[in-house]
Amino acid sequence: MALEMRERCERCETAALPPDGPARICSYECTFCEACAAALGQVCPNCGGELVPRPRRTPAAGGAGNTGMSRAAGRPAPSR
Repeated sequence: MALEMRERCERCETAALPPDGPARICSYECTFCEACAAALGQVCPNCGGELVPRPRRTPAAGGAGNTGMSRAAGRPAPSR
């Protein structure tokens, strides 16, 4: 199962997150920029899971937006 490489931070929604750039994710693929992840203490506000570095995807490995997958099922709703 491939990761959904989201393009925006779920907290600030302004930080662009290119597939080959740094970002943090939890096990449900909630995605945050480095600054927001640090402000959250590396803990996902949606599920309470640990935020870890998101693997980087290079254009040769599928390109931006080409995951072949739809949004993951069973993911907790974002808390705003």
